[in-house]
Amino acid sequence: METIKPRTLSGFMELLPAPQMQLERMMQILRETYALYGFTPLDTPLLESSEILLAKGGGETEKQIYRFQKGDSDLALRFDLTVPLAKYVALHANELSFPFRRYQIGKVYRGERAQRGRFREFYQADIDIIGDGKLDILNEAEIPSIIYTIFRRFGLKRFTIRVNNRKLLNGFYALLGLSGQAGDIMRTVDKLDKIGAEKVRVILIEDCGVSEEQADEILRFIAIRGTNAEVLDALQAWSGKNEVFDTGLAELTAVAAQLSAFGVPEENFAIDLTIARGLDYYTGTVYETTLDDHREIGSVCSGGRYDDLAAYYTDRKLPGVGISIGLTRLFYVLGEQGMLNDALPTAPADCLLLPMTDDLSAAVRLATALRQAGIRTQLYSEQKKFKAKMQYADKLGIPYVIFLGEDEIARGECSVKELRTGEQVSLPVDGAIAHIRAGIAALASGSVIIEK
Repeated sequence: METIKPRTLSGFMELLPAPQMQLERMMQILRETYALYGFTPLDTPLLESSEILLAKGGGETEKQIYRFQKGDSDLALRFDLTVPLAKYVALHANELSFPFRRYQIGKVYRGERAQRGRFREFYQADIDIIGDGKLDILNEAEIPSIIYTIFRRFGLKRFTIRVNNRKLLNGFYALLGLSGQAGDIMRTVDKLDKIGAEKVRVILIEDCGVSEEQADEILRFIAIRGTNAEVLDALQAWSGKNEVFDTGLAELTAVAAQLSAFGVPEENFAIDLTIARGLDYYTGTVYETTLDDHREIGSVCSGGRYDDLAAYYTDRKLPGVGISIGLTRLFYVLGEQGMLNDALPTAPADCLLLPMTDDLSAAVRLATALRQAGIRTQLYSEQKKFKAKMQYADKLGIPYVIFLGEDEIARGECSVKELRTGEQVSLPVDGAIAHIRAGIAALASGSVIIEK
């Protein structure tokens, strides 16, 4: 039989055990944090009917999705977690309690050109709050506190949650007589960090049908800076001239007013009038989160308020607000920047139990006792030389090895060796459990990410 050369497809990530453990640790932090804020876990199918996924898509979305026929079925792999959520809520609206708060961490698929840090299969980590008919503005104010909690638990301090409001922008462009071009203008301004103000001005004039005077006014508007209070105060200059603008300003003010109560410091939150998000379904508050020392990475967590996402599946009004973390890309970029904490344990077990007797009954009982105490334990029964057994533990990074021979069994003890220090002690089972627990707790006390 001819041997097939094993390979991983371009744009798909396969991790070795140690980095996989690092990724799993980040996922666990996300699950714990989302649960802390009262979100329920949800899983939706990887495959959907193509008409479901393309209801609001088409264009670029249709080019990027993985779509295929199976019998009479026209199927596609999900390209995000938001559209399947809209379908799910529309389908189960009569069975759900609103506001419906869900989180989902799952893989999505996009058939775009694979490049450094951009994948065709990747994890997204989403939360959304869906209302029935209405959704209070307080939910939009709570979202930054969730982002803040997640990134602090990751170990980050220098990051900024940048917030704006699409109603504010739509009202401003209406004042300039540019309502018809508002979507194109927002998508252009959203590129400001990447291409700079001069190129934005050229695109506004040449591609968006904006006059030179209007382009200059737009650039002056989005350049407003200062503390959040100073930005809000500066925006009062346009107050009372457009109802949509006034609504957006009131919502942005309400979001900013709750930050302190939600525990978000001023230095981690900024009103930024350049933020619009490229997707047209956002209707109110929008968010982007950047790492202060790595702005070149772009947004690592983004989202916003939407009102009509489920309109393709139901007449029922189901407004929502949500955020998404592109977890695979974030993990890859952090690894490239050397920001993942390699000192944290990545071993599949806390201890490796090596029986030193032919009769394995005592070793099996000890392994069972350790596992019942919550200590992850591998029982090594392979007939190999002692050196090979120790090399196995060392290669996996298992911090403790337990030896159980005739002498230890006779004394009702076991010998525990910490591989990092070489220290070895003989202890009763209860003492060994306490010793290993304390050591593992110390090893795991650091953060997942190290700022540099």
